[in-house]
Amino acid sequence: MFDMVSSRSTSGFSPKKQIQAWSDTLTDLCGHFDIDPMEASSFEGRINYATIAKLKLCQIEASQHRLAHTAAQAKPGDHPYVKILFQTYGVSHFEQSGRRIELMPGDCLAYDVSCPHTIISPTLTRHEVVIVPKDVLKERGFRLAKMAACKLSARTGAGRIAHSFVHAAFDEAAKLSPNNAIWVADSLIDLLLLPLRESDAMFDCGGPEAMYVRAQLFIRENLRDPQLSIDKISAALGCTKRYLHMLFSDRGMTVSDYIRHARLQNCRQELETQAGKSITDVAFAWGFSSSSHFSRVFREYFGIVPSSIHKS
Repeated sequence: MFDMVSSRSTSGFSPKKQIQAWSDTLTDLCGHFDIDPMEASSFEGRINYATIAKLKLCQIEASQHRLAHTAAQAKPGDHPYVKILFQTYGVSHFEQSGRRIELMPGDCLAYDVSCPHTIISPTLTRHEVVIVPKDVLKERGFRLAKMAACKLSARTGAGRIAHSFVHAAFDEAAKLSPNNAIWVADSLIDLLLLPLRESDAMFDCGGPEAMYVRAQLFIRENLRDPQLSIDKISAALGCTKRYLHMLFSDRGMTVSDYIRHARLQNCRQELETQAGKSITDVAFAWGFSSSSHFSRVFREYFGIVPSSIHKS
């Protein structure tokens, strides 16, 4: 298991053991790969990594090498991840399913790790990588069967914002509480998917997963509204209340549960970071209409009273 924030490198290993050490590190992260130093006498590599909820964030630096996940290695269920890779230094050549993609600093690449592929880095390269479990993407309307490697720009627009958020999330990972880590991970995933949604039809716009994502986004945007209800949500999304109930019940919760939990998470974050606000002010700001009701559901959800956080 990886710690919240840590690092590994090939430093201190003999040239014969450097490749094995690097391979072991990659296997722990997302599966086995073949590593070839391409006739170099030694291999230098370093990975700094952080775990935020279900996401793995990595900062990788490596000397020239070839990384390969071959068809012979590919087995159902292995490497169940999508990688979103930001090239920050050097040039890399990616190949998968007959497609060849050159990566320069400022480029972003999203690809299915389970499909055979190779990445050749002829000189020193640096990447920042987010490893996302496929089940997390599926919940957000991602059509796994249509996943093809996608090259995007991280120099401007949504790609640049996503990269900046990844960098900030990595730097602050060690300071996040478990509850805040979940919300940072959710926000990070949604942000990373923005440039992908803009670039290609890899998302189901009308299926239940997409409707669930739309409902989540609408709820988050309107959490402060004390009148937020399933009637408002169904009217905004153009679906029936029964259909909304089904979407959330399939995921083990009610719409009201989701709204309440989202409000409680935001309230706790404000109580932890903004000592100047009263408990009542925070509760009312996030849609609760009764301070006593807020205190009761807060204690039921977190196991502590809000005043204990406020005092600390």
